[in-house]
Amino acid sequence: MKTLEKRSIDFDTKGFEKQDLLDIYEALLLPRMVEEKMLVFLRQGKISKWFSGWGQEGISVGCAFSMNEDEYILPMHRNLGVFTTRKVPLERLFAQFQGKASGYTNGRDRSFHFGTQDHNIVGMISHLGPQLGIADGIALGNKIKDLQKSTIVFTGDGGASEGDFHESLNVAAVWDLPVIFVIENNSWGLSTPSEEQYKCEKFIDKGVGYGIEAIRVDGNNVLEVVRTVQNINNEIRKNPRPFIIEAMTYRVRGHEESSGTKYYPEGVQELWGEKDPVLNYELFLKENGFLSDEKEHTVKNQFRKLIQSSFDIAHKEEPIVSSEEKEEEDVFLAYEQQVVSANGDSKEMRFIDAIHDALLQSMEKYPELVLMGQDIAEYGGAFKVTEGLVDVFGKDRVRNTPLCESAIVGAGLGLSINGMKAMVEMQFADFVTCGFNQIVNNLAKIYWRWGQNADVVVRMPTGAGTGAGPFHSQSNEAWFFHTPGLKIVYPSNPLDAKGLLNASIEDPNPVLYFEHKYLYRSMKMEVPEAYYTTEIGKAVSVSTGNDLTIITYGLGVHWAIDEMKNREGVSAEIIDLRTLIPLDKEAIYDAVKKSGKVIVLHEDCLAGGIGGEISALINEHCFEHLDAPVMRVASLNSPVPFAENIESIFLPKARLTETVDRLLRY
Repeated sequence: MKTLEKRSIDFDTKGFEKQDLLDIYEALLLPRMVEEKMLVFLRQGKISKWFSGWGQEGISVGCAFSMNEDEYILPMHRNLGVFTTRKVPLERLFAQFQGKASGYTNGRDRSFHFGTQDHNIVGMISHLGPQLGIADGIALGNKIKDLQKSTIVFTGDGGASEGDFHESLNVAAVWDLPVIFVIENNSWGLSTPSEEQYKCEKFIDKGVGYGIEAIRVDGNNVLEVVRTVQNINNEIRKNPRPFIIEAMTYRVRGHEESSGTKYYPEGVQELWGEKDPVLNYELFLKENGFLSDEKEHTVKNQFRKLIQSSFDIAHKEEPIVSSEEKEEEDVFLAYEQQVVSANGDSKEMRFIDAIHDALLQSMEKYPELVLMGQDIAEYGGAFKVTEGLVDVFGKDRVRNTPLCESAIVGAGLGLSINGMKAMVEMQFADFVTCGFNQIVNNLAKIYWRWGQNADVVVRMPTGAGTGAGPFHSQSNEAWFFHTPGLKIVYPSNPLDAKGLLNASIEDPNPVLYFEHKYLYRSMKMEVPEAYYTTEIGKAVSVSTGNDLTIITYGLGVHWAIDEMKNREGVSAEIIDLRTLIPLDKEAIYDAVKKSGKVIVLHEDCLAGGIGGEISALINEHCFEHLDAPVMRVASLNSPVPFAENIESIFLPKARLTETVDRLLRY
């Protein structure tokens, strides 16, 4: 390790005892020594990639040192100091970096893309920004539970260009969340310099626009970082509100080691080398008699031995062993649903009433459940599904949200991480695109990656037939059908709507709950008044017959029923899937074997729709039972039109009759 002859950083020790100063020194030194070794291992081919935090340790260590152990930290890929300061075992860190079983992701993800509840750390995904919304959710949980805890989350000057940055800061400000947003301003976003990333002079200037207090610190001055974070924490634990810290530093090495630093201005690394946070602090301690040469040598020798022995443990571990079954099984948290029977009196309910009833009863059953969505409080939501719930449960648990879909879905995940449940209402299913990344990369993958479940339900009013045009009428379930880790529920009637929503909220895994808005007020039936659940992953036969089978879900169920009402002497087995993931394959196969003639009907567009997968499954597993080709009936491969007469052409109902005719002729 290099030394400095002249110190370029002044440290203020006011408020620090000698032992504090030495503890901070050891916390600062360890990640540097680990990194020195990692660079050796990288050259030796013992690890595959490394994102260096060299020269930025003062921020990671200073922030982690200032947080209570039971407070969450959400680091990024250059925050090794967070993990070491939180005393994450080095042998497990090294195993993680090598893709070993004793790491934190079972070889499924690399570097710092993991979290650990044992150390209250939530790691990032490769998409910069989503961790900020998660921090909002964790902080919201702390605030609702009145725990007087702070949360701290990191981003960089590059990551601060993402939309998640704006959304998450806006939500934190509006909700007065006790969260600290740390922007590590290291002058680079990969190879893009700061002047090409943002136009404002300082990131703290952004605080004014959000109504958030902001402060700039010398990120290489670890004592300044510690003091600043401690002071803010003392404030926001008692008086919840967000803060921005802009920590000035420099990325001494490249984005990652293989990318190099050829694009750096000449002499800049040497200049910032003089501001090295570890070497400056070490020299300061020596100059002021806090650190002796003997103590320095003792600590460094202890760390060298610890690092090498920890690495040896991980390196000797046998390559990870898995199986096809295990990889697929681990997509979801193991959960065996205990179906609650529908007992007691029933009353006539519309589809929308059944959903409202489920939300009301689930809120009563789970005091940790929080509802979030645009206009869902006093206004009751765009379709009045949540009307009156805020009067019963209050605005802490029934929360209007800003137009920040990504941050709100992230907040739902944060609530789950903090031991709560979340329901997020998309005003229209179409708007889910603005929260797409959070759903398909965070909610869907987090359990498979590091064992953290996402106890989040996303409700999505879907479908056409109401003349709402291309941005309020889409059936987009197929977007998510391809993504492992998401359960997809799609009821067709009020009875199932209530039971399946209750079941979805019970389930500790992420569930996308589609509800066809055409059915909201057009369909009524007798529904039990008491709380009950319907089995997720179980299809049901709504009509029996031997001439053909129609496999469908949602509004398609009613189209199929109406079609067969007009056919004398022809009977059809109509299967209502109810759940798309998990898919009830056995029910599909049994129905196919019964008739030998199959139509797969869905409202989504034909190309890439779920019908293609079901047809393929039937072809693979029931080919010998088929008396005709499997036929698909779906919407046109076009956006959803507005005008009623064109919308009717778009929807599959118009083509169902001719397809049934054609199938029966075989």
